[in-house]
Amino acid sequence: MVSLRIAVRYLFSKKSYNAVNVISVISMAGVAVATAAIICVLSVFNGFSDLAYDHLSLIDPEIKITPLHGKVIEHADSLCAVVGSLPGVDKAVPTVTEQALAIYGERQMPVTIKGVPENFSELVDVGSALIDGQWTLNDTTTLSGCAVMSVGSAISLGARPGYDALLALYVPRRVGRISQSNPMASFRSDSLWVSGVFEVNQSDYDNSLIFVPISSARDLLDYTTQASAVEIKTIPGSDISIVKQHLSRLLGQDYKIADRMEQQENSFRMIQIEKWISFLMLAFILVIASFNVISTLSMLIIEKRDNMATLRAMGATSATVSNIFLCEGWLVSLIGGAVGVVMGIILVLAQQWGGLIKLSASPDRLAVTEYPVRLAGIDILSVVALVTIVGFLIGLIAARASRSRG
Repeated sequence: MVSLRIAVRYLFSKKSYNAVNVISVISMAGVAVATAAIICVLSVFNGFSDLAYDHLSLIDPEIKITPLHGKVIEHADSLCAVVGSLPGVDKAVPTVTEQALAIYGERQMPVTIKGVPENFSELVDVGSALIDGQWTLNDTTTLSGCAVMSVGSAISLGARPGYDALLALYVPRRVGRISQSNPMASFRSDSLWVSGVFEVNQSDYDNSLIFVPISSARDLLDYTTQASAVEIKTIPGSDISIVKQHLSRLLGQDYKIADRMEQQENSFRMIQIEKWISFLMLAFILVIASFNVISTLSMLIIEKRDNMATLRAMGATSATVSNIFLCEGWLVSLIGGAVGVVMGIILVLAQQWGGLIKLSASPDRLAVTEYPVRLAGIDILSVVALVTIVGFLIGLIAARASRSRG
């Protein structure tokens, strides 16, 4: 405590040389700016992660069941009936996903078809993602099936909702013999009207996904009751983790049960990797900024050499004198870090509530017009821990310097 009290006195007392005061302020300012920058950058990554989650939630179900072995779930319709009766489950529907060739007029492209039941819009809010047409998989006028296309596939094929032309889908035969003399007989095909176009601002979906009736998808793939996945909507207010536990006990180890975050695990893992790589780079900048503290303490050691000799004459040990400068370096870093944390929190909250910094692209081409941010407690704790460790290391260097010069 004696060393800390003397360090506090040294920190706030007037120095003999103005340069020491100036360098002290510059040191604290450098640590504060670096600390505030770290909090702001981490909050921006949090904001983009939330933005990605919000857009994925338009298409991804709350819970998705897929087989761990094989490509399909046998007797998926029966499984949906059993799952739908579990506590916390509102709806459970089978879906079929496969690659196909789409032809519209004279254009063609490979696409991903997803066969879903008509009430799929009750499972996820896909209707809010429609930019043209309407959500319907069955045309009551022609009694034919309909397709809801992603914006990328619609643009590439030149398709739009209406009765201009039928969308033809081709899938290689899953069963049966292949005729080399008639290659087209090796494919199963179906033709659908285009009823709508959607956009969710997610390239995986916007580029080539097409929703089709599950009956059409099963016919194309020679399925009866099989499905690629069972997608679930929970009752509002239900705890998804508890529902997943019920499903795990029911299904055992042969199925993967994933919530929305786990369904896009790779995308969110990449955001987290970029976030913490940025954290390490900014931490390195903070370390460099903290070297100014060493300059401040070096000048302070020179100035207080007589005081150090007086303290030793009064019985202070070398450890006590060294601890003064250890505490001094720690105080400079902590005060600068505290100011930086407050600055960072204020800036992030100002952006979060006021949207001060706008994105530079055209607003009509963006899902949001300002940089998304979100303040997270774990980020603040990580930054505080980093500043504390760096300050302690700087103090140790100053303490060693005081011994060599004492």
